[in-house]
Amino acid sequence: MSKKDYYELLGISKSAQADEIKKAYRKLAMKYHPDRNPDNKDAEAKFKECKEAYEVLSNSEKRARYDQFGHAGVDSSMGGGGPGGAGFGGGFDDVFGDIFGDIFGGARGGRGGGRSRAQRGADLKYDLSITLEEAVHGVTKDIQIPTLVNCGKCKGSGAKAGSKKTTCSTCAGAGSVRMQQGFFSVTQTCPQCHGEGEMIADPCAPCHGQGRLRDSKTLSVKIPAGVDSGDRIRLAGEGEAGAMGGPTGDLYVEMHITPHAIFERDDNNLYCEIPINFTTAALGGEIEVPTLSGKVKLKIPAETQSGKLFRLRGKGVKALRSTAIGDLMCRVMVETPVNLDAKQKEVLQALQQSLDVNPGKHSPKSKSWFDKAKRFFSA
Repeated sequence: MSKKDYYELLGISKSAQADEIKKAYRKLAMKYHPDRNPDNKDAEAKFKECKEAYEVLSNSEKRARYDQFGHAGVDSSMGGGGPGGAGFGGGFDDVFGDIFGDIFGGARGGRGGGRSRAQRGADLKYDLSITLEEAVHGVTKDIQIPTLVNCGKCKGSGAKAGSKKTTCSTCAGAGSVRMQQGFFSVTQTCPQCHGEGEMIADPCAPCHGQGRLRDSKTLSVKIPAGVDSGDRIRLAGEGEAGAMGGPTGDLYVEMHITPHAIFERDDNNLYCEIPINFTTAALGGEIEVPTLSGKVKLKIPAETQSGKLFRLRGKGVKALRSTAIGDLMCRVMVETPVNLDAKQKEVLQALQQSLDVNPGKHSPKSKSWFDKAKRFFSA
């Protein structure tokens, strides 16, 4: 056993934490390991000393005895397998194994070291087009989904009925193999079974050993009242079947509302444009307005201008996750008469002549605008 101070050998302070001790040992082990220094007895001796120091200081019990009694506190407890023992096996591999595990994602050998066999099935998305009425009132729709389903013959195992999978002879069921290159030991996915740990000697014919088949299924989807474009409904377990007995994925049904002939939706409000004739706009009157729940009466006051917006409260869309109901916003557009006969034109010309007697009284907005235009051009 070396009689040199273990802390000095590793180049650390006596208050060093476990990660500092490991980091210092890694650096020295890389430098002095025999595989990197063939036929160098000094490097071999230095590596043994560092290994000895690390085995003591990385063990809290041994470190406490060493801190209190020095080398005498750990000499008797080491035995043949303690520091200074023959060989370089466990210490170096243990320190560096976690590095390669992080890099290559593999276990460090042995049965059960491979990746998990079962894999969750993929989630699926289905774009569903519905009408505005269906979105507002709710509806139940049947949809057909193309997906992967478990093979009925082999129940998803991939092996022919009556046969079983066999343990992979290359990795002995671990799913991974260890490859040695110099002093590095690297774990990789087994090239024979591709990480499954098992082999199918007699594959199922319908699914060709995959355990899943491409198929389609019909589902009934209940769409709640108030959904809007972009809303999604999650159907748990209705996605693709999992591989190797893994759980099934989910299905997400995304809503897309088709354009409506009359209404436009903005959140929970509905908007529409309603044409009214010149006489109704000037004298006032009452018109019928369509809503998604039937017709209602809308009173048009006299002297209504084109573009005026009327609000019908509670005639919009009920919010999906509350009791609030939006409004129907009706914009009236005054329609200019067309296809007039001679008599109708005479009546309008007579009306216009009477209006021109006092234009400021009958067309205040028009007069105001033309006054501003005159000032603009005369400036």
